[in-house]
Amino acid sequence: MKDLTPPKNTLDPIEIASRDEIAALQLERMKWSLRHAYDNVPFYKNSFDAAGVHPDDLQDLSDLAKFPFTVKTDLRDNYPFKMFAVPREQVARIHASSGTTGQPTVVGYTKADLANWGTVVARSLRAAGLQPGDMLHNAYGYGLFTGGLGIHLGADELGLSTYPISGGMTPRQVRLIEDFKPKGITVTPSYALSILDEFAVQGLDPRDSSLEVGIFGAEPWTNAMRREIEQAFDMHAVDIYGLSEVMGPGVSMECVESKDGLHIWEDHFYPEIINPETGEPVAEGERGELVFTSLTKEAFPIIRYRTRDLTRLLPGTARTMRRMEKVTGRSDDMIILRGVNVFPTQIEEALMATEGLAPHFQIELSRPDRMDQMRVLCECADASVIGDVREGAAKALSARIKQTVGISVKVEVTDVGGVARSEGKAVRIVDNRPKS
Repeated sequence: MKDLTPPKNTLDPIEIASRDEIAALQLERMKWSLRHAYDNVPFYKNSFDAAGVHPDDLQDLSDLAKFPFTVKTDLRDNYPFKMFAVPREQVARIHASSGTTGQPTVVGYTKADLANWGTVVARSLRAAGLQPGDMLHNAYGYGLFTGGLGIHLGADELGLSTYPISGGMTPRQVRLIEDFKPKGITVTPSYALSILDEFAVQGLDPRDSSLEVGIFGAEPWTNAMRREIEQAFDMHAVDIYGLSEVMGPGVSMECVESKDGLHIWEDHFYPEIINPETGEPVAEGERGELVFTSLTKEAFPIIRYRTRDLTRLLPGTARTMRRMEKVTGRSDDMIILRGVNVFPTQIEEALMATEGLAPHFQIELSRPDRMDQMRVLCECADASVIGDVREGAAKALSARIKQTVGISVKVEVTDVGGVARSEGKAVRIVDNRPKS
């Protein structure tokens, strides 16, 4: 693999600034962000007042721990635009994602927000080894999902030649890689393996392709998968992290020269690690739940947002800004399947709406052929559900999940009592995917 280390003179000065300089900027921006949220979002005024804190109470970065958390249900409860801190007319872009009840989580961006988003994504793409003039194959989904358009925004800012192929139509993915000869690809890691399989189908050696770096995000992936992808394509594989509530892709990025965790762009996003049970900050370097506060967002400021992602913070290496380790899991029961957030409650709702099925189910995750698969095991409502009726119920549930959640799943309907019961908390998820 080629050395793609970006020249130091191409980095933003803040990327290699001293920790003191970064902290001073963070404190200044955090004071603004807390005040902006308090003055312009009724939710935050009520939340701060209820906790007995005021923006003026922030005199040091450590004072942020006095302020209350924001969680995903807060965003849903204020659907669609009540979390916006500017008049709707000043919102230049709106993205949304589905939630546990089908109620979308809506986020907005002003023109200044989009400019900042473009800056951090451009910084991320440069950290991956891309330079102005390089060609990018962007296979993230376009639409309300922040992935495709977020990456595209940063690619434009960096000066890349980008083609928005989005996901799907795998044979065409390989054809355009062969014909257009991009240097980089942005894609979910599981779909990268499907593209790899398509190379074999077409009798092509992926190591002969033009790809020099793959930028993978939207779902957890292991270092074992990194090694397989790098070996198969003879290219670097680096991790990108983001979530729509905080900004989208580009909140943090792995640097191609180190591949030792994702540097958080701390001039725009302030990270904390808390104990997921107590909510208290943990000691430096300990694992816990990742929490973010936005420092520059105008339309949609977010204060102490609990991501539910489990990781730890480490000192900077290739950049001064701190790193987060690869996400090791979640403190809630959300599943990330092929880049889509799925909650057991979504499956339960679809199940409850399907005639002939009882409200007992279990989700089994596997990876039989590189791509993550989900099987929903459920049972008949009574002994009369047999034969064609049972098969029809299974098809109806599969179709309903596809329509409401956006993923294809296998459904198996057993006899009454076929789903394991629990005297305590139900074991809803059985994850049989390889751990490394």
